[in-house]
Amino acid sequence: MPGLSPTRRRELKARAHPLDPVVLIGGAGLSSAVLAEIDRGLKSHELIKVRVPGADRTKREVIFAEICSRTGAQPIQHIGKVLVLFRENPEPSLGSLHKKRRGR
Repeated sequence: MPGLSPTRRRELKARAHPLDPVVLIGGAGLSSAVLAEIDRGLKSHELIKVRVPGADRTKREVIFAEICSRTGAQPIQHIGKVLVLFRENPEPSLGSLHKKRRGR
């Protein structure tokens, strides 16, 4: 998967700002059920936030890298305990970023 341009990454950060996390990783860590939920979120929204517990930034970075490698997502931002992920949907009609907004 090709990397994102700085302009595209900046645009995605701006779009992610008002979003709430759609997946909360609990004490069990990065289980197959959590990865499946992240995958579902990426399929339907393309751009999602994931909240990761713990105070250790290094562990959160490892989790971020593992999520990206196992789901094929692009890392957009890691700020505090929140990770922002993007994976373009091959079917544009399914991805929420491709839907036109009315009245704007």
